[in-house]
Amino acid sequence: MAVTSTDRIEKRVLLRAPRSRVWRALADAEAFGQWFGVKLASAFAPGAHVVGRITHEGYEHLPFGVTIERMEPERLLAWRWHPNAVEPGADYDAEPTTLVVFELHDVEEGTMLTVVESGFDSVPLARRADAYRGNDQGWTQQMEAIERYVAGPA
Repeated sequence: MAVTSTDRIEKRVLLRAPRSRVWRALADAEAFGQWFGVKLASAFAPGAHVVGRITHEGYEHLPFGVTIERMEPERLLAWRWHPNAVEPGADYDAEPTTLVVFELHDVEEGTMLTVVESGFDSVPLARRADAYRGNDQGWTQQMEAIERYVAGPA
């Protein structure tokens, strides 16, 4: 019997690229923005609040913001953000954030990337289901996006 959780999303993708290449795609703000679809104003660093704008067509009016919690080179990147914060004019600052953790592991064929976003059970009930559903779909798309990115020229 499958166990489902409404508190966390977990996605995995096998990337046919060395761990160093995948790490650059995650940890370098410019490279990250290229595959994730954001234009960031500053670099990723532990403790930094990194802001920018979403560049996906139809979403350019939305801000993007994360607070970097941890960076362990070529192993782990963790941030906090407000999930599915897409309602124009809404103030999400009073809401709890979710934690997004990217982990890299070497495998025979390249690098296994695991992304876990947790903390949805603390999102206000009025938008919890939409935030979960939106981010679940979003992470599926982002796993495809990073796969295409790291398969391209370095």
